Amino acid sequence: MARRVVVTGVGLVSSLGVGTAANWEALCAGQSGIGPITHFDASEFSTRIAGEVRGFDPLQFVDKKDVKKMDVFIQYAIAASQFAVDDAKLRLPLDDPTRVGVFIASGIGGFSTIEREHKALLEGGPRRISPFFIPSSIINLASGQVSIRFGAKGPNLATCTACSASAHAVGDAGEIIRRGDADVMIVGGSEAAITPMGVGGFGAMRALSTRNDEPPRASRPFDRGRDGFVIGEGAGVLILEELEHALRRGALIYGELVGYGLSADAFHITAPSEDGDGGFRVMRMAIDHAGIAPSQVDYINAHGTSTPHNDRLETLAIKRCFGDHAPRLAISSTKSMHGHLLGAAGGLEAGITVLTLKHQIVPPTINLEEPDPECDLDYVPLKRREATVNYALSNSFGFGGTNAALLFKRYAE
Repeated sequence: MARRVVVTGVGLVSSLGVGTAANWEALCAGQSGIGPITHFDASEFSTRIAGEVRGFDPLQFVDKKDVKKMDVFIQYAIAASQFAVDDAKLRLPLDDPTRVGVFIASGIGGFSTIEREHKALLEGGPRRISPFFIPSSIINLASGQVSIRFGAKGPNLATCTACSASAHAVGDAGEIIRRGDADVMIVGGSEAAITPMGVGGFGAMRALSTRNDEPPRASRPFDRGRDGFVIGEGAGVLILEELEHALRRGALIYGELVGYGLSADAFHITAPSEDGDGGFRVMRMAIDHAGIAPSQVDYINAHGTSTPHNDRLETLAIKRCFGDHAPRLAISSTKSMHGHLLGAAGGLEAGITVLTLKHQIVPPTINLEEPDPECDLDYVPLKRREATVNYALSNSFGFGGTNAALLFKRYAE
């Protein structure tokens, strides 16, 4: 019998709050976490707004002596992992640490550390570079530090597939459990790229919103007036667990991971293909893996970045995948509230998707005031909606044409 994979814990850190409860409350209330950039002086930048994590104290999660050894993206990963482990009520020390793995993704890694240490090099030469520079900034050290924290000795991985990274991590971690290489995986993504180079680089591409005078209204997926995405930061971590293992310890089950799709556009370094083919195929693959009909899907947490091309082409892909059922789907982009977390987006949004299954509440797409005529599906505008959600998709599409889709099922004993 195939091993089944369920979600037993969720840990979220974003501009909406530090902790899962704070994030869910803000999402249901339709609150925006977008505001002026405070991490650095952005006065000369074309974009001066972002979804910054506020009120985060690393000392609540990391010993003082270790803070300087970790970039902020690692600190966020540890915090979200702690929330997820606590939520899942995993007993520490772990009963069998060799059966617990970690898979934390990132798209950028330790940008702030790289910028700081490069400045030290230019100003003082190589002797000024910190010995913690490399282990503080490389992407896999989020997984490494989380595994050290919890003593998890199973598979330890990281992936970097741009904005699909942590969705790929969740899907691949599910496969690790299915094939029997682990019973539990601490999985998700973390990002902290609100830095001069991060904001400046995306700004140079003209990918970011410049609606600086009204930050809460800047991220507006599927709206006619959208002008780019709003960069966010934070982390989203899930506890994936083999079903029988979860049942034996009496764990609360949020939902079951039943489908995973991955594809490439093979089209352009940043733009989706004009026919939406990669998005269509990745959703269809996840549905086929689950062995269900497209008409059984109730909700999609859309990639929905608030960029003109992405939103239009994701709409096209959804229509192609779901046909006559597409208008009956509830779809929302929570990026309208927390911004785009890049490599951490898939982890955060997978967590939101399983919370939707648990609570039977669909978060809204805020700021959707004048729908784009080419984005004419049901995007749950402005206010949350109570709904029956048995199957829910979470989409993540990244630069380089890399795509991922995760399909979750409401769990019933």
